Amino acid sequence: MVKSEYEKLLKKIQDKISENKNSGSRFELPSVDIMWQGNRTFFRNFAEFPKILRRDPDKVLQYLSKEFAAPAQLAGDKAVFVGKRDPHDFTALLNRYVKEYLECPACKSPDTRAEKSNRFTFLVCEACGAKSSLKGTYA
Repeated sequence: MVKSEYEKLLKKIQDKISENKNSGSRFELPSVDIMWQGNRTFFRNFAEFPKILRRDPDKVLQYLSKEFAAPAQLAGDKAVFVGKRDPHDFTALLNRYVKEYLECPACKSPDTRAEKSNRFTFLVCEACGAKSSLKGTYA
């Protein structure tokens, strides 16, 4: 009798765990707010992204600037890019940044930090403890 109650409780816990895994990611990026003025693109809510990503704003801006092959600079909470850029392009690049420089390769958790050791930068997962090397300098 005790064993069957134990198995019922165990089954209940397993169902709860599988529900949590299938509920989607708790990590979501906000929508990109873009404004164009002449030949410049103003990324108006840029400051939100480094806070959510827990990364240095200069590194995130440097990554976007390199990928767009266009100069960019911070202007308060905004980022200003030379040339007209589509909001979809920013969203795609930020999602790629998350995959390359934020998500743990082992458990896919966004709870990571960049750690520099000698000349190498490592991505250290705060959820599972995995440590993996990063190929770029944008984390």
